Amino acid sequence: MTTTQEREQTFILLFEKSFNPDATCEELISLAKENEVIKDTSYTTALFIKTCDNIDEIDASVREYSKGRSFSRISKVSLAVLRLAVCEIKYFDKVPVGVTINEAVNLCKKYASDDEYTFVNGILGSYAKSLNL
Repeated sequence: MTTTQEREQTFILLFEKSFNPDATCEELISLAKENEVIKDTSYTTALFIKTCDNIDEIDASVREYSKGRSFSRISKVSLAVLRLAVCEIKYFDKVPVGVTINEAVNLCKKYASDDEYTFVNGILGSYAKSLNL
């Protein structure tokens, strides 16, 4: 399985989590595997759990850089993509930032409305720039 596919699996889990906030990460992973929505991969699991464990800090970063749009108006698709990407940029040093941003944009192009990818690209670009990356 490619890293791109693993990110997409993580996105699916994060999107599901947005509809089931009381479910634990482990419950969602187990249910997704049982229903063959995802395959068992260590990167998907690590990225999803790391995002869940640091969701408040990640959301604070998204809020800070989503100028012009209130947090509550960010679509669930874009928010899942942003959470995944901010987590990967912040906690997974071995992944080049440009790759993470490109993959996030591609996920938005696939799953979000037409213009959402520009919004996501702008937030992630500003976030990465603030970290001098």
